[in-house]
Amino acid sequence: MIESGGDGQLWLLSGPDSSYALRLTDAGDLLHLHWGPRIGLADAEALAAEPVRQPRGFESALDGREEYPVEGGPRFARPALIVRSADDPAVRGTEWSRQGAVAVNGELRILFHDAVHHLDIHLHYRISDDADVLERWVTLSHMGVPGTSAVDVLRADAAAWTLPVRDRWRLSHLHGRWGAESRLIRTDVTPGEKLLGSRRGHTSHTALPWIALDDGDAGEEHGEVYGAALAWSGSWRIAVERQPAGVVQASGGAGHDDSGLVRLGPGDTYTTPVFAGLYCAAGFGAASRAWHAWQLAHVIPDAGTPRPVLYNSWEATTFDVDIDHQRELARRAAEMGVELFVVDDGWFGRRTDDRTGLGDWTPNPDRFPDGLKPLADDVHALGMQFGIWVEPEMVNPDSDLYRAHPDWVQQRDGRHRTEFRNQLVLDLGREDVREHLWERLDALLRSAAVDYVKWDFNRSFSEAHYTGPEHVHGLYALLDRLRAAHPQVAFESCSGGGGRVDLGILARTDQVWTSDNTDPLDRLPIQHGFSQLHPARVMAAWVTDSPNHQMQSRAASLRFRFVSAMAGVLGIGGDLARWSEAELAEAAGWVAAYKRIRPLVQGGELHRLRPPQEGLSAVQYVRGDGAETAVLGWLQAQRYAEPVPPLRLRGIDPEAEYEDVESGVVHRGAVLAHRGLVLPLRGDLDAAVVHLRRR
Repeated sequence: MIESGGDGQLWLLSGPDSSYALRLTDAGDLLHLHWGPRIGLADAEALAAEPVRQPRGFESALDGREEYPVEGGPRFARPALIVRSADDPAVRGTEWSRQGAVAVNGELRILFHDAVHHLDIHLHYRISDDADVLERWVTLSHMGVPGTSAVDVLRADAAAWTLPVRDRWRLSHLHGRWGAESRLIRTDVTPGEKLLGSRRGHTSHTALPWIALDDGDAGEEHGEVYGAALAWSGSWRIAVERQPAGVVQASGGAGHDDSGLVRLGPGDTYTTPVFAGLYCAAGFGAASRAWHAWQLAHVIPDAGTPRPVLYNSWEATTFDVDIDHQRELARRAAEMGVELFVVDDGWFGRRTDDRTGLGDWTPNPDRFPDGLKPLADDVHALGMQFGIWVEPEMVNPDSDLYRAHPDWVQQRDGRHRTEFRNQLVLDLGREDVREHLWERLDALLRSAAVDYVKWDFNRSFSEAHYTGPEHVHGLYALLDRLRAAHPQVAFESCSGGGGRVDLGILARTDQVWTSDNTDPLDRLPIQHGFSQLHPARVMAAWVTDSPNHQMQSRAASLRFRFVSAMAGVLGIGGDLARWSEAELAEAAGWVAAYKRIRPLVQGGELHRLRPPQEGLSAVQYVRGDGAETAVLGWLQAQRYAEPVPPLRLRGIDPEAEYEDVESGVVHRGAVLAHRGLVLPLRGDLDAAVVHLRRR
């Protein structure tokens, strides 16, 4: 809901439980008033009527109070907008005047104009009636006539978020590296700036574009939490600044350094990605559930359709792919209850290792002489869907594509090109590159009944000036075109694991590969961090052989591996040809158990009961009405023969009775909520699943 007051100079945006207010002063300054619990228009008008407290000494009255701080004027805080005249770089800074405001269909747009740069600056705000997530973004349009100087946009953040004054602020964010992504860390916000981001041209393994801020006392079930997340799959930056007067402001957007996003000539427009914000008064757990519900309702395509249990053949074959072996793996997977069979790397071109063939998206004639259709037909006959792996943005120098078009890769004249993993990056900012990829991928998807595409991206950008928005916009356009032409095909975003996970890619894919690390113990903190923002419905998790390639010194039971992977979208990636009949039978039982609780895991509300630290950790998934719940628990190690502590369940009816679906044991809801549920765990690396239904 959007309300306006103060003679059209004040706006109040409200969701179910929160509000956001801002006003334009008579001097033309756009000031932030409120972000927090839901208030009324009269409350916002009272805030707007308070006199502006003039700072003492060398400080600015605007710093920490402006909605969107620009460069220039009486400001010293980090600017969200930095522009230069292309003809005269000395012409810098922004001085804008308000041109109007429009509110329609849940979106507020406030219009400003800088006469010197001939630049229209539109600030966008959008909120839906069913969520407290506020989306913000900015549009820049060059309104000059032909011949007018172009404008270099060095920095254009999507939003700046201003927090209320508190004695202390604590920052939560996700950090990591390849094989150890999405790990949660919390630190105090000290005076100065904290910069998070990626210079790599993609979201990166080292950080996800999400932050949460609280006053230091919030927990899973209590306390005010402010969160913000970028919908962008390229280089990005979020700056959290505690200013001298104690005000904390967080700004963020595409690009990492102020080295130039785009050049706008007359008639050109640039739109930033969305920077979404959320206020929650009930702790980190409630904030996560609010983010999850919003993504399922407004971001993720076809989110109401459950994701199938998949089998991926990579670890069983690596590059040694042939149709007969794939058929045997498919048969075993089908007997286990798998619903989607995926052929990974090695099916195309002359791809016998990671040095050749990447970019040649036609089936290897020796391995698939009749193309992929015979295997796809066999997989469908087994009752499964069929999927393939591709890496369209990359090319090997030893490939037919590179030999035909060496100019299509990211490379600067006069500079040595950089190879990682024997591959180069195609420039998707070029229309001819996108058109070629469209033709090859469209033909591939029409050549056989393909239901799923694992879209990989296995290196970062390294060539100077190739980390701008053009490649990402090209990627988005290509994915959008493929999805429109092949609506039956689901897509997974992968980047050597979790290197491209963000709200922008999730608007175009059905799930993401969380990490190449499939060790079930390592996965617990990775999944814990991932769940701070994203729902289990998109979190792909595999059961692989143990020990695995990441943790060769640790073995885990099939039980522990399955329960770890059942916390998201269950997949299997081991070499089924080496699994014993007993292991295959046990695995079939776990697959069936997952299918029974899948509606809860992929569509229910998540409660993190105990974090994955030493000892017991657990998560709980609850149906919205509290009638059904599933608890997944892991005992990493049992110390001093201590008993496993009970888990106090959330979201259930204390007046009801709940029956264990497997054992038939009946529990009182009040006992489960107050005393807790004791899981049957003991020893090291043990795990359990308990599925309860209200009687």
